[in-house]
Amino acid sequence: MYKNLAATLVAACFFSPVFSQTAPATVPTKGSAAEPVKAGFVYVSPITEAGWTRQHEEGRIAVEAALGPQVKTTFVENVAEGADAERVIRDLAATGHQIIFTPSFGYMEPTLKVAQDFPNVKFESITGYKQAANVATANARYYEGRYLAGIAAGRMSKTGVAGFVAGFPIPEVLQGINAFTLGMRSANPQATVKVVWLNVWFDPPKERDAAMALFNQDVDVIAFHTGSTAVMAAAQERGKMAVAYHSDMRKTGPDAQIVAVTHQWGAYYTERVRAVQNGSWKSANVWGGVREGMIRVGDFGTKVPAAVQQEVLKAQKAVGAGQLQPFRAGKAPVRDNEGQERIAPGQALADAQILQMNWLVEGVVGKLAR
Repeated sequence: MYKNLAATLVAACFFSPVFSQTAPATVPTKGSAAEPVKAGFVYVSPITEAGWTRQHEEGRIAVEAALGPQVKTTFVENVAEGADAERVIRDLAATGHQIIFTPSFGYMEPTLKVAQDFPNVKFESITGYKQAANVATANARYYEGRYLAGIAAGRMSKTGVAGFVAGFPIPEVLQGINAFTLGMRSANPQATVKVVWLNVWFDPPKERDAAMALFNQDVDVIAFHTGSTAVMAAAQERGKMAVAYHSDMRKTGPDAQIVAVTHQWGAYYTERVRAVQNGSWKSANVWGGVREGMIRVGDFGTKVPAAVQQEVLKAQKAVGAGQLQPFRAGKAPVRDNEGQERIAPGQALADAQILQMNWLVEGVVGKLAR
């Protein structure tokens, strides 16, 4: 399954438009003012104070703020991937929603199935990779933020040992682990990263247990690719440091948070609803990062020195300008943790190579199941 996924991703063709955060709402055409666009959102977990689902909820709220009475939104939370997702998506399509956002990888197939039966409804498969005439896909270059967070972690760690609590070994997660490790080792060449795989996206007790286990192995800073604030809470409890993911989590870890990698969906969602409104919506495949405003690093904790903050923010500007690429080798090659050269000196990975990533970089402790 994993190899088939990687092969399909290679065939995808991404583009990265810059979304306007302040673009004015389109003036409704005659006859359309009385009928707002109905936009539906399906969430894979409950709406919590921070995390993956929270960021998409913030995106929905941003759509309402930008378009006002020209849009009416609906959301359904805590929808399991699979049959439940298909039922919910189908219900939204059948009740007059003109555009439906499905932000979870496991929603891809249910979205495509429903889309076949509702050709006049537009669907946005977030993190999916399969398109249709009425199904667009979009994702963010999360790895850019991971690299920047790694710089901060490398500067702040005293043991030089980081932990990483991860959901599944899909390319997106591997990109994040590798970029975080490369960023950390740019600050401390001897740093290592220990990974624990959960095989689940949202399970707060399991996330917490994994974090606690890592803290017992010399880990003093931790990152995660899961859906709740449990790892941040564990770091706060143990007096350790953590990188927030998806959202700013200083409320959960006021003393623990070093920095946050946040995902900004509001501008993209607003542009896509506006496109339905003015009739310009087309299926597309977007992969945006720091430059497009879809990924942002900031929200530093109080313990992070000003010099470290400035270093990270300067690097973020370089990423946005295309001057710094996480998966570009310097004078020395980038090798995986089994010694194989993966990026030749002075070379960078192409998007297709990043999308099919199936290896762990030097410095990561552990192996992938084959």
